[in-house]
Amino acid sequence: MSATNKTLRHFLTLTDLDASEFRALITRAIELKTMQHQGKIFEPLKNKVLAMIFEKSSTRTRVSFESGMAQFGGHAIFLSPRDTQLGRGEPIEDSARVLSSMTDCLMVRTFEHEKAETLARHSSVPVINGLTDDVHPCQLLADMQTYFEHRGDIKGKTVTWVGDGNNMCHSYMHAAKILEFKLIIACPQGFEPQQKFIDETRDFIEITQDVSAACTDSDLIVTDVWASMGQEEEQKIREQAFSDYQVTDKLMALANDDALFMHCLPAHRGEEVSADVIDGSKSVVWDEAENRLHAQKALLEFLLVD
Repeated sequence: MSATNKTLRHFLTLTDLDASEFRALITRAIELKTMQHQGKIFEPLKNKVLAMIFEKSSTRTRVSFESGMAQFGGHAIFLSPRDTQLGRGEPIEDSARVLSSMTDCLMVRTFEHEKAETLARHSSVPVINGLTDDVHPCQLLADMQTYFEHRGDIKGKTVTWVGDGNNMCHSYMHAAKILEFKLIIACPQGFEPQQKFIDETRDFIEITQDVSAACTDSDLIVTDVWASMGQEEEQKIREQAFSDYQVTDKLMALANDDALFMHCLPAHRGEEVSADVIDGSKSVVWDEAENRLHAQKALLEFLLVD
């Protein structure tokens, strides 16, 4: 559908960006946020259509992309598992060809990362990964925007990941390599990140089971739920495994005085984080959540506007 001559690019992982592009997106997201807060009308995607394919449910991903397209003068179509034949009656390859012939961009939130890759291989328009079991790159755009807004460039800083070596952790590992910060991953034995992500980023990460040591002198402490979507049946096992990995005031006190706390939400107070921390003065989770909107608008502009 798209008549643009812009070179086709996808955003499936953070590694689809180089360091200068990543920083430029953050800068642009901050500019777009200022414009939106000032009530300025800016519609670079007028008459453009984003198809949003959801096999996993979401609050922030859907609302941020839908609002972003509306604010940019475009339109977003929400496609739930009930609305598409993706991977069921119709091969993903065919869905990609059809949807990309009618829209200007595809966003997919799904389980297997390979589905996003297959979609991208057969799409004639940009494909954005709104989350897979492997990575969550859009969230990292928002997280890094938030850190830059509050503390400046993250290069050379120390970030602590507390909890499961999950898709969020993997994207933090990619961000550490691209933006050159140190990432200390504190996780229980058996819940480490996937080996392929360790291999990709080993010069920028450290993995430990000592959560107190991991948080000492940190500039940013990040956590996530103990059981992600699709892991609910493991909840009890995980509660036991992660019982010493709750981010508390005591852990935050070990970090640097100006350390921030982030969580991609939804959060379970009293599990992975105490209420005192997430609702406290060091928490920037509400800015982080809002920044999904602005960071993704910057991404859409980057992918779709000449």
